[in-house]
Amino acid sequence: MSEQYVWDLHQVDETRVAIVGGKAAHLGALSRIEGVHVPGGFCVTTKAFRRIIEQTPSADGLLDRLARVTPDDREALRVLSAQIRRAVEATPVPDDLAAEITRALARSGEGAAYAVRSSATAEDGPTASFAGQQDTYLNVVGPAEVLRHVSRCWASLFTERAVTYRHRHGIDHRTVHMAVAVQQMVFPDASGILFTADPVTGHRKVATVDAGFGLGEALVSGLVNPDVFTVRDGEVVSRAISAKRRAVTALPAGGTQEVVIEAQRQEEPALTDAQAVRLVELGRRIEAHFGRPQDIEWCLADGDFRIVQSRPITTLFPVPESGDRDNHVYVSVGHGQMMTDPMKPLGFSMWQLTAMVPMHEAGGRLFVDVTQRLASPTSRAALLDALGKGDPLIRDALETVLDRGDFVPSHPDPDRAPAGPPPGGAPAPIETDRAVVGGLIERSRTSLAALEREIRTKSGPALFDYLLEAFEEHKRIVGDPLSMQAIMAGMEATWWLNDTLGEWLGEKNAADTLTLSAPDNVTSEMGLALLDVADVVRPLPEVVAFLRTVEDDDGHFLEELAKLTGGPEARDAIEAYLDRYGMRCVGEIDITRPRWRERPGALVPAILDNVRNFEPGAAERRFELGRQKARQKEQDVLSRLRAQADGDRKADEAKRMIDRVRTFIGYREYPKYDIVCRYSLYKQALMGEADRLVQAGAVTGREDVFHLTFQELHEVVRSNRTVDPQLVRQREEAFRAYHALTPPRVLTSDGEALTGVYRRDDVPPGALVGVPVSAGTVEGRARVVLDIAEADLEAGDILVTAFTDPSWSPLFVGIAGLVTEVGGLMTHGAVIAREYGLPTVVGVEGATRLIRDGQRIRVHGTDGFVEILD
Repeated sequence: MSEQYVWDLHQVDETRVAIVGGKAAHLGALSRIEGVHVPGGFCVTTKAFRRIIEQTPSADGLLDRLARVTPDDREALRVLSAQIRRAVEATPVPDDLAAEITRALARSGEGAAYAVRSSATAEDGPTASFAGQQDTYLNVVGPAEVLRHVSRCWASLFTERAVTYRHRHGIDHRTVHMAVAVQQMVFPDASGILFTADPVTGHRKVATVDAGFGLGEALVSGLVNPDVFTVRDGEVVSRAISAKRRAVTALPAGGTQEVVIEAQRQEEPALTDAQAVRLVELGRRIEAHFGRPQDIEWCLADGDFRIVQSRPITTLFPVPESGDRDNHVYVSVGHGQMMTDPMKPLGFSMWQLTAMVPMHEAGGRLFVDVTQRLASPTSRAALLDALGKGDPLIRDALETVLDRGDFVPSHPDPDRAPAGPPPGGAPAPIETDRAVVGGLIERSRTSLAALEREIRTKSGPALFDYLLEAFEEHKRIVGDPLSMQAIMAGMEATWWLNDTLGEWLGEKNAADTLTLSAPDNVTSEMGLALLDVADVVRPLPEVVAFLRTVEDDDGHFLEELAKLTGGPEARDAIEAYLDRYGMRCVGEIDITRPRWRERPGALVPAILDNVRNFEPGAAERRFELGRQKARQKEQDVLSRLRAQADGDRKADEAKRMIDRVRTFIGYREYPKYDIVCRYSLYKQALMGEADRLVQAGAVTGREDVFHLTFQELHEVVRSNRTVDPQLVRQREEAFRAYHALTPPRVLTSDGEALTGVYRRDDVPPGALVGVPVSAGTVEGRARVVLDIAEADLEAGDILVTAFTDPSWSPLFVGIAGLVTEVGGLMTHGAVIAREYGLPTVVGVEGATRLIRDGQRIRVHGTDGFVEILD
């Protein structure tokens, strides 16, 4: 059988994708599902395609050239893909292959009509559907025409859109092969698409049916608007019937045509409600077979549904596995940690092992199950308050779920509420004493020193045993009650000042100025320290010129730097900075991300920006200026309060809170710094194990271990077994696919993704709404930056980006304002923005898409909105 070029559809299933491609494999599997009718036919295997490519003289050279083209070179992609298509179509079908196809056609009758469908090995997969990337031809009549259209299907692997799609997904063109499915043609009364999950909200219990008259090409091509039926729990819950003025029908001699539908039928539904429900029932069977929501193409002919294609819906965000069938509500961890990119398995599993609460993975992101907290009225209020202060959109999304009244069970009995204080609940009071912060920092340093000392002595299984113990110490330090008290003291003092001074003085966000240049903030110190590095580099023209040539590398440039005039001083300054902050990086909660110490070239653009935009001594002047502004603000607030009735009491209360916020707010950043320091040490030890695995032949490359969970890596080291390269490739592919998914702030076990909305009517028309986190108003040029290594900022620019974790802080010293898509009042970016006095609005949905690089914008950091001025 392996020598065959043609297989009947009933011979194949999902295990034959390499032979018949994704589409044909799914068709074969569909035909085996009870009650699902699939038009009969056969498939021409990928072996036939490979034979054609081998017999196409110019194919090798063209594919080599195509591999060297960058995804952005659209013209080269267009020209090369067209050349390959022409070459493939011009290659004659060998006689023996043509005879085998003709014999298959004879079984259905040579005069029958067929649909000839491309079936690539990379399409209809769980992470990339390739929907619409290759071609389908309908109503093909006669053996000669079928053979011609089989050739066209082979060539359609190299349409410009298919080539571009593979380029962007990192898929090698030579690894994808084309089979062709040839099916008996169905001449339907109606046809369309069924989504077994809502493609917009992701709700897995809601199905949508798009339907129109005639062949489905009318809907796919946008010729008509479909009727849309929404089905849930076996009934149509909504319908929208469109005026369907045209349809696509088959021509007797082959091919298709557009026809005008008679006026009296145009607004008739293409399906009855009962038919829509019956179709969804079929869809649920198909979904159950494939184990995930499906995008299904269907036809209705003579009252019978025929399924002509089914592929996974790859745009849905996955649902965390709960192990039960209860309702669950999950809150995104990434939105709180300011890192919404996907994490690799080693990254998310390490975060799970070191986190203070259980976390669930989905789509490479982590979520916390808050269902039980929401079920208890007492813990619900505290949870909503805490999360709302961090991100109002999360609170709104949770309230949307709660308002439905039937998803989250209510547990009024306090004995059924989850144990322990609710997140964000007020801890015991703590004295306003700088020594508390100093003691906590010293305690952290002592624990870190012990970790660094001991971890060096461990390797093999003993290292993993030690790490599991180290994770407990990690959690002990992070969860230290005194540390939590200090963090909450600073946050609560901030909230008190903003709320109370707003009431007493009518002033918004007064704490933003009162916290300028607060002491003990390791993240703001990191940004200022890079200004000091620039002071060393600035007077060295040879060094500056050299740094302009540096790419984001692994540090070899530092060796070259030392050979230049003034180079040793510059190198020593950068090395000293790396000694203090080299464990940080963008997305630092993912241990697999390269640290600055591993790739110090990532810092070079920021150093050069500082050289260009600042004068010597800027760090000290900037910090002192912030301190003076905070002192002046304090004096102003207290004098205005004393002038009021009962002013002395109000001033005394305000003074206590100002002292409290300046004592504790800087410490807010230290626990994250401690975590990242520990992660750096864990990573160094684990990469030592990875190198040993490479030497033993257990893995191909050291970074293969990033695609294993910590537990899996532990088992590999313990058992001396080899890692399956196919597993690594699958996880690499999944990780790439996860980048295309937008993680929701809130996700339910039904798959519904909720982002929340701002319910405000106090912003100008057209303004982009967000959360005000750092007061002031600034106007300037928007610089949309998605990669810190590509930042090119001038003084006065406003940084617009998706999110900012602490690693972005070095950029904050050189900008005039900040806009992010993710964030809340007390997230890291907000804290540092206030430290530097940057007008900032965070949580602006779609900011990097709605604001164009170079546009002039006005950031209203006090009121929480952004105006686009041109």
